[in-house]
Amino acid sequence: MYNRLTPQDLFDHLRQHIDLHWLAGKQHAQRIIKRNLHLNYQATLIGHLNMIHPNRVQVIGVTEWKYLNKLQKSSRDDICKQIFNRRTAAIIVCDSIDVPENLLDLADYNQTPLFVSQLNSYELIDSTRYYLSNLLAENTIIHGVFMEVMGTGVLLSGPSSVGKSELALELITRGHRLIADDAPIFTRIGPNILDGTCPEVLKDFMEVRGLGVLNIREMYGDNSIKKNKYLRLIIHLERMNTEDRQQLDRLYGARSVRTILDIDIPEVMIPVASGRNLAVMVEAAVRNHILMLHGHNASDEFVQRQSQFIK
Repeated sequence: MYNRLTPQDLFDHLRQHIDLHWLAGKQHAQRIIKRNLHLNYQATLIGHLNMIHPNRVQVIGVTEWKYLNKLQKSSRDDICKQIFNRRTAAIIVCDSIDVPENLLDLADYNQTPLFVSQLNSYELIDSTRYYLSNLLAENTIIHGVFMEVMGTGVLLSGPSSVGKSELALELITRGHRLIADDAPIFTRIGPNILDGTCPEVLKDFMEVRGLGVLNIREMYGDNSIKKNKYLRLIIHLERMNTEDRQQLDRLYGARSVRTILDIDIPEVMIPVASGRNLAVMVEAAVRNHILMLHGHNASDEFVQRQSQFIK
């Protein structure tokens, strides 16, 4: 997420995906427009020309253009002065409308970016909302290895040197896929969805103590790498002595919830000890998590069965 979003950032991001050209208001391309421009305010982020609840990105299509042209010159000038201001992140004129010279001058004078597009207004708004959601969404970096295990996004976390990379390497050899090693980026793209990706500079690589940096794609093929995945489960590795392990709940295990960007993610803690096959345990934890999502809780079912036998 951009902390200091500028008109140049906005334009560069959008023009990669949609037809967009910068027509006027270029003199202050680096001014800060971030402030309230945020994914949580999508209702006023972008939309057709709106003077009651002004959009940060005002879109002028055929209908809006006809409305403006029907107004008296004084009324039209008043509306233009209201939308061409520093609060407006940008104005997009679409539907192949020819922009008159006076609007170009107004955009330059008020430092308001004026873009044009050949797209119709509805298509442009839908596309822009989608692409802006990625640009403005909250994100965070969490230390760990992010993988796809049995189709589920799983973050392997734990203290340094606990064996996360070695475990991830074994999971890869068992057919699971790497998304990001060491510093996965998690982006909130919905009310309860965290999308995990890999920083561009780290893609395909994994560092394993004793072996150095490995190119996983070259070693195991394209199918060993996945671009992104929704985070559904955290598996935390923790070294524990015999006494600490004896304190664990033998029935329900060590389950908890970790909150990331205000989204609760289930977390399972697995004790690390000599002789334990962690890859098998991770697979079992993921299988059990999937069963629980479908309403099957082995611990509860076991308790119910024992209660029935007692009765």
